[in-house]
Amino acid sequence: MKLIFLYGLPATGKLTIAQEVASLTGYKLFHNHLAVDLLLSVFEFGSPAFVNLREQIWLSVFEQACCSGIPGLIFTFAPERTVRPKFIREACDAVKQWGDEIDFVELVCPLSELKLRLDAPSRQNYQKLTSLSLFEQLHADGTFDSSYMPKPWLTLDTSLCTPKQAASQIVKTLGLTPKDSSTTLEI
Repeated sequence: MKLIFLYGLPATGKLTIAQEVASLTGYKLFHNHLAVDLLLSVFEFGSPAFVNLREQIWLSVFEQACCSGIPGLIFTFAPERTVRPKFIREACDAVKQWGDEIDFVELVCPLSELKLRLDAPSRQNYQKLTSLSLFEQLHADGTFDSSYMPKPWLTLDTSLCTPKQAASQIVKTLGLTPKDSSTTLEI
């Protein structure tokens, strides 16, 4: 299995681009908010139980995807203070213990564009960060530090391309096989 680990700040387009990559490749999509929103129904964000269970769920899905013979999985992720840096090492170990691969792709976007995207209707479907003032406070406090992330295979500025173009670039750069060989990649 190949795990495509798509990460970036809130509103960089992770889910939208992940959906496009999934459409091109047939890979399964594991949006991190599936676990986050589940746990928010019981636990406060950042509480010890929330953090422990969220990482257990993420890692369990990776391990089960590897041992189930799924060809590929796309995971969306926003580095932030409540994620323990050891999670990244554990994710790599969980995938590599099966002889599988993990490729990191970083999505970036100018802050001015991110701020415009925060309240997009598509962000309302999940309990995503939508408050501009909270984003600015968290950003100023260093909450979104990603210094513990491995060097990505690819960094894409999502303000310079459409989601389809970004997905095509990911597929091309990572050498992924489109599920339909007649698919034309938009780059």
